[in-house]
Formats: sequence, C-alpha cells, structure tokens
Amino acid sequence: MTEPIIAILRGLTPAEALPVGRALLEAGIDRIEVPLNSPQPLDSIRLMATALAGQATIGAGTVLTAEQVAQVEDAGGRMIVSPNADPAVIRETRARGLESWPGVYTATECFAAIAAGATGLKLFPADQAGPGMLKALRAVLPQDLPVYAVGGAGPENFAEWLQAGAQGFGIGSALYRPGDAPETVAARARAIVAALRACA
Repeated sequence: MTEPIIAILRGLTPAEALPVGRALLEAGIDRIEVPLNSPQPLDSIRLMATALAGQATIGAGTVLTAEQVAQVEDAGGRMIVSPNADPAVIRETRARGLESWPGVYTATECFAAIAAGATGLKLFPADQAGPGMLKALRAVLPQDLPVYAVGGAGPENFAEWLQAGAQGFGIGSALYRPGDAPETVAARARAIVAALRACA
C-alpha cells in the first residue's frame, strides 16, 4: 500500500538516485519528484524511471517551460510539477500524456490551471496559505480534483490539512536533504507514512 505523498528530492545527485528511490519505494512512497535545479536532474530521473518502471511514478519539479517538459519526457519522467500555474506548461504536459501538478495559491490560479488541463493542484506555499484557505478553496473546486499541500505540511499537521480537504502532500526536506544516506531517508519515510496512515 502506498500513500498520497510526492517525495521532493531537491539536490539529489545521479549517484544517489537509485538507493534513495528504492528506500522511498520500500517505505510506501511511490511518487518521486526531482527538481530541475538539482545536479544533473534528467540523469537522476532517467535512472529511476528505468529501474523502477511499473513500480513508481518519477517526474520533475520546478518545471517552468514547455521545452523542459519535453526534456523530462525524453528522460522517462511521467509527472511534471511546477511552482506556478503556467497554462502553456500545463497544456504541453497534458498533450504529452504526462501528469500535470502546477503550483497554485489563489482561486484564480486554481481555475486557470484546471482550464488548462491540470491533473491535480499543488497548494504552494501551503504554510503561508494555511488549512483555512484550502478549506475555502475546496468549497468551490471540483470535488474529484486532487489538491496536495506542499511547503510546511507534515506529520505535525497532517490531520488538520486532511480535514481542510487536502488529498495528499509534497514532502521535501523532512524526507531528504542533499547527502543523506538512503537508510536515513528510509527511516524518515517510514515515520511520515506511519503518521499519515494514523490520520486516515
């Protein structure tokens, strides 16, 4: 059983990609994002997408242009995550059959992303928005559209976010920091998964 968590591996190197990816998968996290401002991100995506094919959804974060969407697809990535809601990026992503997770903050951004074809929404930065804002947005957003809280959402407040209408979470430094051993990442991942399951 896997959880609605996207692991954000900012700063990951290709040498770490497979050990860290496997550690996350074994802990119950099968959605992995490598931000494009990491070292050689496309190499890390290619390694994990090949080795974990059929087991995990690998993608890129901090995707800002349509050209980058094409590069990620060429590397085997299936998920495009952005800090912003750029309709051109969303449309290119969906045209290629990839998952689109744009960053949104306001109702206007949410509905612009939906109109462009977003698979799901990434409320970012969630700690600045707060669960109250998400609850208000959920009252008007399509009920079948997943919204993940990213930035400041974690075990200490999973329950509050879920109650507000979050369907999942993007977790970054609480899971992985550059140079962390796979065993460290695995231990953190198990603890985060257990905390989320306890709220279900």
